Amino acid sequence: MSADDDRNGSRARERRVLFGLACEWELAVGDLDAAYRERLRRPLFRLDDNPGRLGQWDADKREISLYRQLAIRHPWDEVRDVLRHEMAHQLAQTVLAADGQPPHGPAFQQACLMLRADPAATARRHTLHARLTASASDDDTACHGRIRKLLALARSPNANEAEAAMLKAHELMARHHITTLRTDPRRRFASIFLGRPALRHFREKYFLANLVQDFYFVQGIWVPAFVVAKGKMGRVLEISGTPANITQAGYVHAFVEAHIDRRWAEWRSRRRMTRGQRSDFAVGIIEGFRAKLERERRPKIDAAERALIRNPDGRLEAYLQQRYPQTRKIQRGGGRQDPEAYDRGHRIGEKLVLHRGISHPARRTGRRLPPA
Repeated sequence: MSADDDRNGSRARERRVLFGLACEWELAVGDLDAAYRERLRRPLFRLDDNPGRLGQWDADKREISLYRQLAIRHPWDEVRDVLRHEMAHQLAQTVLAADGQPPHGPAFQQACLMLRADPAATARRHTLHARLTASASDDDTACHGRIRKLLALARSPNANEAEAAMLKAHELMARHHITTLRTDPRRRFASIFLGRPALRHFREKYFLANLVQDFYFVQGIWVPAFVVAKGKMGRVLEISGTPANITQAGYVHAFVEAHIDRRWAEWRSRRRMTRGQRSDFAVGIIEGFRAKLERERRPKIDAAERALIRNPDGRLEAYLQQRYPQTRKIQRGGGRQDPEAYDRGHRIGEKLVLHRGISHPARRTGRRLPPA
């Protein structure tokens, strides 16, 4: 590829990002009450190269700008996080009459609630995932230290030792969550995307979403989000929970997806396979792993504790109700097509062992933009 082609590709991506910011702005404004929605005027959008800020609302130009490196290189949930923060400044200043108030005063805080924006989204230039990592570290406990050590043991070449360590780590996760429910009435929550926004999600994505929701103490919602590569709005799985639980769920989600990719590449190299067979194989792995976790959790967590885990967390439910006042349930059809692919995947899933890395779901999680 020539330098001109590379520059043209970069410009095309930037145009899609700017269009995406406009789409996300419209989506957020659509959730406001009509009286506010009608008074908030669409701004201009710009990418800038000022490394001293992630974003800025300029009232004189009626413009929202985002740092170019953030918008181009970072996950879309981090881009949207900063956009909504700047939208809150716009709403506070132009609609809520924040004149005379400090930039992050009462009107801005109210605007953040209305737009489901994080008041800290541009603080010290830490992005969403960096703030999540910091929060998880602040909440670290001796229990988390034991979980990390057990998952390090799960790398053991001795299969029995590795599996025993992983299952013990899962038991500790469940007991720590139970203790938190009973003793921490002020626990905090956050939300991140798992995977990338897409126009279409294959069947295994929904099975994996249910797995992390059922075993890792988070709540998942499929939300609209812009797909930069396609230049259109699509959907993505967003999970919500405590920073520690989101961190664990995010790692598991990435680990299982990588395991599926690796094992599928090994199997398909020996024969011609279809995309539908890949879904059957992937669902088999996920359901095999689910069966293993169910089988091991049942005798180690008593009935009262299982009920506590299954019942909705009232504080998390309230957080989600504020974040998404209107949600609906959808049913997805489509069953298995290739029993052999599913069964082979299921056998692999029953042997899957999660190991070290549970406190760091992905390298990008702690990413911070370069220093000013």
